[in-house]
Amino acid sequence: MANISRKFLLQANIPLALARRCFAVSAARSQKITVRSALTRALNEELARDEKVILLGEEVANYDGAYKVSQGLLEKYTEKRIIDTPITEMGFAGIAVGAAMHGLRPICEFMTFNFSMQAIDQVINSAAKTYYMSAGSVKVPIVFRGPNGAAAGVAAQHSQCFAAWYAHCPGLKVISPYSAEDCKGLLKSAIRDDDPVIFLENELMYNVTFDTPDECLKEDYLIPIGKGKIEREGNHITLVAHSKAVSLCLDAAEELKEIGIEAEVINLRTIRPMDSEMIIKSVKKTNHLVTVEQGWPQFGVGAEICAKISESEAFDYLDAPVVRVTGADVPMPYAKSLEEAALPRVMNVVNSVKKTLNIEQSSAAGRN
Repeated sequence: MANISRKFLLQANIPLALARRCFAVSAARSQKITVRSALTRALNEELARDEKVILLGEEVANYDGAYKVSQGLLEKYTEKRIIDTPITEMGFAGIAVGAAMHGLRPICEFMTFNFSMQAIDQVINSAAKTYYMSAGSVKVPIVFRGPNGAAAGVAAQHSQCFAAWYAHCPGLKVISPYSAEDCKGLLKSAIRDDDPVIFLENELMYNVTFDTPDECLKEDYLIPIGKGKIEREGNHITLVAHSKAVSLCLDAAEELKEIGIEAEVINLRTIRPMDSEMIIKSVKKTNHLVTVEQGWPQFGVGAEICAKISESEAFDYLDAPVVRVTGADVPMPYAKSLEEAALPRVMNVVNSVKKTLNIEQSSAAGRN
């Protein structure tokens, strides 16, 4: 009733008591925003909140970022805080790490995480290890962010997933968001964190639109690092994924629903520290597990999940071996048909579920 004036009601001869019952107006519960917009909002809010936050990287200022994530930030915060750098990852990553050691909170953007290999010494030996080597006296509050994993038609040198690479290293926190809500809440948490954070975005997700609750768009909304999210509840099998692979699991779950299989889909959100408790609890309920990722199989995120389950009480609840769905164990091909074959698809997830449950589609309907 807040949006309906008393004058209008009197002119329309509508009793106020009736109006209170019939004209209740609810605030919008969600908005449709893209992943790119969510990231931009998070950057803008944290830059406004803390003058120690800076953004630096190739084309982040005058070009608004290679993927337009930093659009409008140069005009608002000037070149003192939105800094274009030369094409030298080792150089500007080192500057960012040094700035973090001296009290700033840098956000270091890699145009793609494939280029972070040029700066690996700064990320691992300087950022990740300094807090330990200084006995806790030197903090390195820095965020390394940019697109990670396979894009489209960019071949072997621009298509790697670095989730497992960086999650292997103590001293780093590794985030791999899926939705707009993930990106906004987790990027803000990463910027405020006192440890170095690897923030792995996905190029193909930037333009994807998500229904995002109004609560998640508030400036004080944060998602805790190290906590996953159950995107879909189910009781027959657990599907665990991160980043774009979450959408594969959700699509597979809808297809499986048609044959009577209810899959629980877990969005990891954070790779290190991993929400093992959520996975274990789900496996104890469903008794089956399939992990899904776009990265390579050997020593991957799925392999670590398998190890955690085998070393926990959840192992005794498994009715079948854990199955991993991954990218092919080859460098990414350039040809479109081969690229598609090298990445996991919905049918791979569906077939893995059927294999785990030891069923055929014809006999799947009517499962309890």
